[in-house]
Amino acid sequence: MFDRLLKKSTLKTVTSKGKYAMQLLTDEEGAMAVRSARAAIGYAVAKQPKAPENLTPVFNEKRGVFVTLTRNGSLRGCIGFPYPVMPLGDAIAHAAAAAALEDPRFPPVTKDELANLSLEVTILTVPVLLEGPPAQRAEQVIVGRHGLIVRGMGTSGLLLPQVATDYGWDAKTFLDHTCMKAGLSGQCWTSRNVEVLTFEGQVFSEHKRA
Repeated sequence: MFDRLLKKSTLKTVTSKGKYAMQLLTDEEGAMAVRSARAAIGYAVAKQPKAPENLTPVFNEKRGVFVTLTRNGSLRGCIGFPYPVMPLGDAIAHAAAAAALEDPRFPPVTKDELANLSLEVTILTVPVLLEGPPAQRAEQVIVGRHGLIVRGMGTSGLLLPQVATDYGWDAKTFLDHTCMKAGLSGQCWTSRNVEVLTFEGQVFSEHKRA
């Protein structure tokens, strides 16, 4: 059904140091991640049998991950785990099924839609709190590399790194939209009552044949 795997990585090497270090997935492991997500959606939506997948040890490591579904270029679902709360293999399966059936912005994916969906799996580094004066936060955000989490006032919002580049946003606009994703005012990131965290992502996408 799909002819190639597209890797759009915001990461170049093993990231960070110490407890935040993360080994990158290989292209082959990225293909495994996408196949696992596809299998989880097929089973959750239509009870399609899952083909056995011999996953490598990296899938036993706890990682944050998001699975994004699109149809005809439009978002169809996106759910994941910002923090490494479970082994990557399990996190991919849970996120994929939830993106298909539990994203509150969309009705559940139907069996008839499966062949027309495209999948994207984003493997996350551990989010890191931005330090320093709130007014200078935009100076620390690297568009095309960082994803953002805004949290405070009893709520939170997250946008993946690829969102800013897809829409051509600068750092301040990216921060504004992450605030709005959290249900807060656009410039809430300038407040000391709000925390901003950055993370990076390794993105693997499947592309349908034209």
